[in-house]
Amino acid sequence: MMKLTANVLFAMVAIALVPKCAQAQKNKGKRKHEIYFSWGYNTEWYTHSNVYVDQPVLGNNYSFRDIKGHDHKGWDDGLMTKAFTIPQYNYRLGFIFNKEKGLGFEINFDHTKFIFADQNARIKGTFVNKPVDSTVAFNAQNGFFYYLNNGANFLLFNIVKRWHVYESKNENLKINFLGKAGIGPVIPHVENSFFGQKNDPHFQLGGWNVGVEGALRATFFKYVYIEYANKLDYARYSGLRIYKGTARQAFGTYEMILSFGLTFPVGKRVS
Repeated sequence: MMKLTANVLFAMVAIALVPKCAQAQKNKGKRKHEIYFSWGYNTEWYTHSNVYVDQPVLGNNYSFRDIKGHDHKGWDDGLMTKAFTIPQYNYRLGFIFNKEKGLGFEINFDHTKFIFADQNARIKGTFVNKPVDSTVAFNAQNGFFYYLNNGANFLLFNIVKRWHVYESKNENLKINFLGKAGIGPVIPHVENSFFGQKNDPHFQLGGWNVGVEGALRATFFKYVYIEYANKLDYARYSGLRIYKGTARQAFGTYEMILSFGLTFPVGKRVS
């Protein structure tokens, strides 16, 4: 009886170890890490938000309330009609430091665009040292525009987790799901005009953002991949330079991204 029980236990342990041994044999000789790079394009939708304007020397401290912003894809006249860095692009540079657990780190940049224009906007606060609570036609013809058009520009430093979904027998097709989360600065290009008073357009560090992203990646012939991602981001902009003052703003973003990339194994081989 004891011999039978021991044999049963041995068989159960052997069965449990077979997949692990097979996987270990499969991974033998493979490199321990992986690097990847991708380039792609995106489209966004933004939450309504407030733009706060502070111009002490002019006696102005007011805000535009519940304004609508939209993106500017840059290929309105058709695909590939402009230089590839003009439309809303994104890139990813990542390092998988633990392939077994699918853990990695990523530099994640989105060249997004935010346009506030061509709408009736409520203005409330102090204008030329007098209270104001009114509505203005916020458009360029009236001397108003507010563009983060050369980029609202989200830069994130992400932690990455990768899950294997499918792999063909010859390994020429792999499908993975990646979850990403991170924090980083925003680097907007600020161009605006309030009451006909324009700023000097410029890039600047203008606050911070946090984001989470889910991506489905299909890798072909081990090195080339296409990735479709959905992303949620929250950005707070402050100290944005305007004519004789600063502006600040915060908004949420829902983003869809399609990227093409390359991935390469690196590091020591598994013995």
